Amino acid sequence: MLLPLTPARPELIEVVRITDPVRHLTSRDLTGDTVAIWAGDEIREALDLITALPGDELYRCFLPGWGIRAHSGTDQLFEVAFCFRCHGARVWGPDVTAEQRRQTFDAQSPAAHELLRRFRACVPD
Repeated sequence: MLLPLTPARPELIEVVRITDPVRHLTSRDLTGDTVAIWAGDEIREALDLITALPGDELYRCFLPGWGIRAHSGTDQLFEVAFCFRCHGARVWGPDVTAEQRRQTFDAQSPAAHELLRRFRACVPD
């Protein structure tokens, strides 16, 4: 998956549990409840997993359940919403190109399984 090339490096990532997935069909940003903050090695590991997501065929639903917000020390750099059902992702941010805004990923890939496992681990049973 392609992430924006930003001049600043992410210093923290908010993990977002999306509460209204239908809203994201036409939204201009990511909304939901922040369920965790990742820092340090968690950021590098998460971004490595995301960039390792291979492309796939897009299905139609786009009802994302999870997302991230990447922040530098002073600014929000980008946001990503993931739909593990239709294999779609939406990316928002000031340095996001048109090519990056709507992407696909293989939700059955090992990287996707691990990313989803980490998202789910942020929410107590």
